[in-house]
Amino acid sequence: MGALRERLHRIQARLKQLGEKLVLPQKRRKLRELEAESMKPEFWKNEPQAKKVMQEIADIQNMLSTLERLEEKTQESLNLISLAKEEKEQEASIKKDLEEETERLEKDLAALELEIFLSGGHDRNDAILSIHAGQGGTEAMDWAAMLLRMYTRFAERRKWEWNMVGEKLGEEAGIKSATLLIKGQFAYGYLKREAGTHRLVRQSPFNADQLRQTSFALVEVLPTIKEPGEVKLRDEDIEFQAFRASGHGGQRVNKVSTAVRVKHIPTGITVECQTQRHQEQNRKIALQLLTARLWEKQKKKHEEEVKALKGEHKIAGWGNQIRSYVLHPYHLVKDLRTATETQDTDGVLDGQLEPFIDAQVRQLSG
Repeated sequence: MGALRERLHRIQARLKQLGEKLVLPQKRRKLRELEAESMKPEFWKNEPQAKKVMQEIADIQNMLSTLERLEEKTQESLNLISLAKEEKEQEASIKKDLEEETERLEKDLAALELEIFLSGGHDRNDAILSIHAGQGGTEAMDWAAMLLRMYTRFAERRKWEWNMVGEKLGEEAGIKSATLLIKGQFAYGYLKREAGTHRLVRQSPFNADQLRQTSFALVEVLPTIKEPGEVKLRDEDIEFQAFRASGHGGQRVNKVSTAVRVKHIPTGITVECQTQRHQEQNRKIALQLLTARLWEKQKKKHEEEVKALKGEHKIAGWGNQIRSYVLHPYHLVKDLRTATETQDTDGVLDGQLEPFIDAQVRQLSG
């Protein structure tokens, strides 16, 4: 029974940490405010906004009730352990029931932690994931291509749909950059913390001496923006340009100008899409990319204003390395934020990213 008691105490500790992280008094106050808003006579005049509020109410209610249920069930199980000491003849039966209940509690707690981890405003949205090769020529471009495969395999493992919406190939091998549109439930929520610099250490396959080489690639992750009011795109601020798309290596150049380049005049942000067969399809995707870029710009501006008020200063750039992949002289993938590591480098590069995402969930809840 001692091992079961320890597991239940760990569950209690995680629940307490989760409650502190969520600042439950604020959540309950927010729930009361939203419920009061939903009772106003004019509430349903703006139906999209009303549905959004009702969804937020349901999410908070579900989270609070699940948290309370887990706390009660955990305490009940601890009480049963104390009871089992007195009921020696029933101890074996009680222990079996407690083991099953503890497993359920651990599973339900992990699901709640994941749900909270994916509770950001855009976590349910599709994701726009871009990869950019760093300095290092062909080595870095090959590393960028390896990351591209890793994320497409991860998407396939989760049964998400993905489409290549932009790609610039390297002269000899790999890619200079690539952009994917990944469609799936919580795609952005799962992938958002993959953003940052990824470092590879290996023997160079492009050097006759097979010297040890370090390469870098930058991963960017943005959500698709579904709410039209979040980013305003005025027709007069957008400049469209159609051009002929080229295939891999400059081959199969289209005879019709189906590729689209879109520029946002006030900010100078420019995006392209040339992977679809029809210009209108490329135009639609390009507008999605532009909207996400403008959302990112607004978000960064707000974060900089908050940091300035708090006196926080952090230089953004290649220094924000998040993960190292070492293939020589040993095999190790290590996430520098959670200290999660594995020697199964082949598995990770084949899209097995779940251990790193699970560790981020635990870090968030702890």
